[in-house]
Amino acid sequence: MKYLVVIFIVIANLSCAQNKKPLMGDTEFQRELNSEFKDASKSPLKKKDLKNFEGLDFFKFDSTYVVKAQVELRSNSEWFKMQTTTSRLSNKRVFAVLHFKLKGRSFSLNVYQDQDLMVKEGLEDYLFLPFLDETNGVSSYGGGRYIDLEIPDGHSITIDFNTAYNPYCAYNERYSCPIVPRNNYLNLEVKAGVKAFVK
Repeated sequence: MKYLVVIFIVIANLSCAQNKKPLMGDTEFQRELNSEFKDASKSPLKKKDLKNFEGLDFFKFDSTYVVKAQVELRSNSEWFKMQTTTSRLSNKRVFAVLHFKLKGRSFSLNVYQDQDLMVKEGLEDYLFLPFLDETNGVSSYGGGRYIDLEIPDGHSITIDFNTAYNPYCAYNERYSCPIVPRNNYLNLEVKAGVKAFVK
């Protein structure tokens, strides 16, 4: 009888493993983001969208969108109120200007520090890189996208545009999302990262 129980458990486990779909995504970033969105306790998706969710749509990974940037620190920059999609204002300051080349052209983007996050455990080194580009409103979210970075040890930092993601308000208007400053605009198509969400 004991052996029959063991056999039943093994068969049941194999059956569950076969029915469980693997997480979609070609990279670790894509799989982790899809996992977060599929988890009802973390997902920004509305219930009706979560019900049918099978995975976010990504541009294909492209190593040419992984660039090394020179960090020009702005140590004396003042805190300011960054506008959001709601009446909430977000306390930010320009931590540095990042200078880099992408597709053979030179660009600069401001990277921001958040006054509220920098005092939270585990987020002391967090940097916020929002940007706009020529895909916005076409193949990517119209309001621009974000990249998460950390304060580097030296004077250079790697920007991986393949990890660009949409603000939560792209999925659900109840969220309050920082509006990308206009000066963080790249006048080229950044075909990397998360695409626009089709509801």
